[in-house]
Amino acid sequence: MSDDTVDYKDTLNLPKTDFPMRAGLPKREPEWLERWADIGVYDRLRQKTGRESFTLHDGPPYANGNLHIGHALNKILKDMVVRSQQMMGKDARYIPGWDCHGLPIEWKIEEKYRKKGRDKDAVPVVEFRQECREFAAGWVDAQRDEFKRLGITGKWENPYLTMDFHSERVIAAEFQKFLMNGTLYQGSKPVMWSPIEKTALAEAEVEYHDKESFTVWVKFKVVGTGNTVLDSAKVVIWTTTPWTMPSNKAVVYGAGISYGLYEVIGRPEECWVSIGEHFILSDNLAEDVFGRARLDTYHVPPTL
Repeated sequence: MSDDTVDYKDTLNLPKTDFPMRAGLPKREPEWLERWADIGVYDRLRQKTGRESFTLHDGPPYANGNLHIGHALNKILKDMVVRSQQMMGKDARYIPGWDCHGLPIEWKIEEKYRKKGRDKDAVPVVEFRQECREFAAGWVDAQRDEFKRLGITGKWENPYLTMDFHSERVIAAEFQKFLMNGTLYQGSKPVMWSPIEKTALAEAEVEYHDKESFTVWVKFKVVGTGNTVLDSAKVVIWTTTPWTMPSNKAVVYGAGISYGLYEVIGRPEECWVSIGEHFILSDNLAEDVFGRARLDTYHVPPTL
């Protein structure tokens, strides 16, 4: 029978440490981040001089909302790169930044206007831009704290912002350099434009409706195989840009795609093919193509 008065954990030969029994991450993690900030861990990593420089050029996030899983994936992977380069002996710098311009920020201000029944076009441009600037500044602070909680190491107290007057001044100065040395030119470039928002759009900000384009099937004669059946066959291709056909130079095939040889055994009265003609098509597309063409076909065995 067991003795209930015995505390069996005292009978185990376990090491004695100061480590807590529970990790307590929700409580301890902010304490770690605060300590790293107090000791200036980023600057201390920069103290040793003469090392090879490594700089990560990071595309800045928009300052227009809380972080999501995409931000986490992006920044954590980049932080792994920076940390690994630092551990390999380089001076691995990371200066975080934010994109403070563009439609995503303007749209948030316009949403606020709509809730209040205000007309954007009736708001003075300077006032509208100032509201956008204040909105972006608020989210820079919020996102910075959230990035810190992800454990990202960087110069968080002095990031770069596209709306900093210094940044805008440097951009204008560099533009003038192009102007003065003759490398600036005027050309033609398509720019996405929102007639409602009256602003330029990035390609990623444009959503397209699904559209089924007109398709033309074209048959190309096979030559030079030495096989009587194959040399009388046609390779069928399809295109939604038939005006490119006059300059066609080749038919592309995929090494990992299964192709089949098909013989026509039935067709409508008025048709562009004859009974007995052979066509080469991707097996995955053959049924759909011949169905649209209203053809009855026979899959010729590959022994031919």
